[in-house]
Amino acid sequence: MLLSDQTNSVVLRPVGYQFPAAPGNRYDDNWLVIEGAVTTPEGTWSFTDPCLLTHEARAVATWLRAVAAGTMAVTEPDAEGWLSPDTWFVEPVLAFSLADQRNDGAVIRVHLSMEAAPPWLRGEDRPGSYQFTVELRVDPPALLRAVEQWNLALASFPSR
Repeated sequence: MLLSDQTNSVVLRPVGYQFPAAPGNRYDDNWLVIEGAVTTPEGTWSFTDPCLLTHEARAVATWLRAVAAGTMAVTEPDAEGWLSPDTWFVEPVLAFSLADQRNDGAVIRVHLSMEAAPPWLRGEDRPGSYQFTVELRVDPPALLRAVEQWNLALASFPSR
């Protein structure tokens, strides 16, 4: 799935199950390894991490579709300036929130923490979970294309 604008881009794709042999645990059987590539004016980096369960990965498509339809509410920072994502998952590595919504499109935030954070923010200097974001202005057709790409990639990884 490609989310991009004139300044930033985030590419996400499932690349496999964390445990391909399916050890027989409904929870562990459904961890997906997600590969990401991020480009911002500050730098470019990539990550590969088992950070989404199969049902969580499908929730990403549902959320993006709702943003494209204009049915998601904008999420503002709290009184102290902290961001809370609209959709977050068991592993606090990847999350999404809506920064702005207009007729011509939306500004979505891709929250990148821990293994998905830029290399210069890993370790002791990293911000709290969900506080590093990449904002992308994306129109509804581009969001729907991203949903199609994501769903196509997920088709190879059903819940087990």
